[in-house]
Amino acid sequence: MVAEQLAGMVLRIERSSIHDGDGMRTVVFLKGCPLQCEWCSTPESQNFHQETTQDGKTTYGKKMTVGEVMTEVRKDSPFYFMTGGGMTISGGELLAQPCFARELLHNCTDEGINTAVETSLFGPWNALQSLLPYINTVYADLKAVTPALHKEHCGITNEIILDNFRAMDKDPNPFRLIIRTPLIPGINDTEAELAKIGEFCASLKRLVHLQLLPYHRLGESTYQKLGRDYKLAGVPSPTPEHMEWCQEFLKQYLDNVVL
Repeated sequence: MVAEQLAGMVLRIERSSIHDGDGMRTVVFLKGCPLQCEWCSTPESQNFHQETTQDGKTTYGKKMTVGEVMTEVRKDSPFYFMTGGGMTISGGELLAQPCFARELLHNCTDEGINTAVETSLFGPWNALQSLLPYINTVYADLKAVTPALHKEHCGITNEIILDNFRAMDKDPNPFRLIIRTPLIPGINDTEAELAKIGEFCASLKRLVHLQLLPYHRLGESTYQKLGRDYKLAGVPSPTPEHMEWCQEFLKQYLDNVVL
């Protein structure tokens, strides 16, 4: 009962998603992220507190208990079991709210609901390690391997992130690891950076595959509503041909690269 009353900051809950893991899923978006990626498509998820758009029409974020979130998650339980779906915790960053995330994942595991997380992996290893027994699939972002490049465009260096990847690779729990790399023209799609990404991914024995995601500007209007500057205004999305070129380039290092 005490665990069910544990509260976290939730951005929103989306039901019937087919893009955030296997099958039909309920996605719990948490609010608050230590990274400030210039291309973030959900800027409303970055701050750790509730915030309202400049016109006062939309408020992002609210405190919810584990019990309240699980009530929403359970609504689609029949569809999870028919489709192989379940609950996905996305961000924000769940490692910024590890106790809340752990209780949600633990509850789902106890009820036989498949679990997945989408994470930057920026957080203490002991926090991440405590979640892994309750996770079926980890979708982890690898935005850049070069520390200075990561800091310039994400606001922090990536040593903790890379160390967490290495530690996960040795963890005994049977979760799947899928890496996602958003390709940002002129930032992380150079041959030099792609080579580092390929070499790093090839070193991870438990990696299922590396997925390349094309940069897009779908969150730009939300920046405007929140009164923030969008630093990548004018940067185009990569063409399908460029995405395929990056895929083939990375296949020099590992076979399992998908678009």
